[in-house]
Amino acid sequence: MPEHKPAIHIERFNESHVEGITALYNDPAVTRQVLQMPFQATEIWRKRLMPDNERVVQLVALHQGVVIGNLGLENYSRIRRSHAGNVGMAVAVAWQGKGVGSALLAAALDVADNWMNLHRVELSVYADNEAAIGLYRKFGFETEGLFRDYAVRDGQWVDTLSMARLRNRPKA
Repeated sequence: MPEHKPAIHIERFNESHVEGITALYNDPAVTRQVLQMPFQATEIWRKRLMPDNERVVQLVALHQGVVIGNLGLENYSRIRRSHAGNVGMAVAVAWQGKGVGSALLAAALDVADNWMNLHRVELSVYADNEAAIGLYRKFGFETEGLFRDYAVRDGQWVDTLSMARLRNRPKA
């Protein structure tokens, strides 16, 4: 019998998602894989809505109206970096490995390629987050470097990888 995939809906982050986003990033298992601080207030996420900045696209993944993932894509404002953007995302632990990250990343890269005309999309990921690294590779991201002792997590210094996806670049 084929496995039923739950319906995942992607939409732009708005005021109705603020509490769900706050809950997502306040989950300790999520917090330890992103650069957000624990115990954030909803007001922090309300301020991040930035409705007048078209260089920032913030998406949420929803299942039955509940926030299960978030992705932010920011196009750099400096003129010599305007061909590039940065992406960061989080997926609720119970939803990891179920297509949420793929749905968010596919939607963001569609915007990056077809609406923002970005040539380069960059990200950093903890070097031990093999699931996320595998997802990024699936979408054409390649490792460009290692940042040693990049961030503190659980009281320990951890390394991150710098990864990027270049659109229309011939394969090596």
